[in-house]
Amino acid sequence: MTKLEVLAVVPARGNSKSIPRKNIRLLGGVPLIAYSIAAGLQSQAVTRTIVSTDNEEIAAIARQYGAETPFLRPEEFSRDETLDFPVFRHALEWLAENEDYHPNIVIQLRPTSPFRPPELLDQAVQLLLDHPEADSVRGVVPSGQNPYKMWSVNANGSMSPILKVTGVKEAFNAPRQQLPDTYWQTGHVDAIRPRAILEKDSMSGNVILPLFIDPAYTVDIDTLLDWQRAETTIMEGRLKIVAPDQSRRPFPAHPRLLILDFDGVMTDDRVWVDQDGREMVAASRSDGLGLERLRQLTGMQVLVMSKETNPVVAARCRKLNLEVFQSVSDKASALKKLYEERDLKPEDVIYIGNDLNDLPCFPLVGFAVAPADANVTVQQAADLVLDKPGGFGAVRELCELLIARLQA
Repeated sequence: MTKLEVLAVVPARGNSKSIPRKNIRLLGGVPLIAYSIAAGLQSQAVTRTIVSTDNEEIAAIARQYGAETPFLRPEEFSRDETLDFPVFRHALEWLAENEDYHPNIVIQLRPTSPFRPPELLDQAVQLLLDHPEADSVRGVVPSGQNPYKMWSVNANGSMSPILKVTGVKEAFNAPRQQLPDTYWQTGHVDAIRPRAILEKDSMSGNVILPLFIDPAYTVDIDTLLDWQRAETTIMEGRLKIVAPDQSRRPFPAHPRLLILDFDGVMTDDRVWVDQDGREMVAASRSDGLGLERLRQLTGMQVLVMSKETNPVVAARCRKLNLEVFQSVSDKASALKKLYEERDLKPEDVIYIGNDLNDLPCFPLVGFAVAPADANVTVQQAADLVLDKPGGFGAVRELCELLIARLQA
């Protein structure tokens, strides 16, 4: 081959236990897997990006975001205990046998480390090319916990230090400055020569080079708490990351007004109707407390803008002491009028909505938010997608995020 072929592989099995459907769960409004696909597609060095999955839904979403899915991974390589090695050996052997495709370098992009600095993949490839003796390059960050201060517990119940340092008595009692530097491998990038996988039966080979990554990018999503931290990182917009949608905006510096849609945001979008046509809805008490805290702690103004004409909207807003605009068929025009009357700018306003009639407002405000169960198109257009659905704490979640951000 006269051209350097660099294959990026995103491994994404369908049966996630820690967070169900994790690889296609929306993070910042797009599927988690889309961040790793974008890293491959936007790299100058990578020539091909594929997703190795056993799941048809994941494969379809991967193709939607620009990746190839030339095969479905066999079930035997998609179990909880499956290691990376058989997954990558299968991919390389399948491509060789079915397409006569033989990459010079293969890159692993784990979906659970979605925040990558621009040019990270290009740096990994160049580092490997600059060192022909190396089998692989692996992204690392300084260890958060020093292993020289770690212990194992013996069978008799006593402890022994895991590591010792030559020339340092009781390394576990020594100052950090006297101990060797140690590093933690991340899931951002592994650049590997195929010979390590196919000939040495290893994902790393014998000579492994470090690629040092800013620790600020260290996000390994394994729990819902990790997910919440990742959403906060996106909302703050402080990291420059490779993202599938570059149009998402950072959180405004000094927002003054929060505008809420009603149905599907303050309610779960259902309605109960009795025989006389009277309607009732379900709302979350925690949302009310969140709004009260937001106004008391930040001084932020809040209003509701609803297409509905039903008195239930006014009654709920009156209970929460919220200003309300009802029967608003054209929310974008109403928003523009509000700007003129109250001397507001787009960066002053945050808007949360769940359905298609809210979409025209999104580009008119400084930051657009959607509940977890919002219309898919709305989620894709939002700057932030919450973890909670409408009527079940979405408003409270947003309020707490705003309080934390504005009091930071």
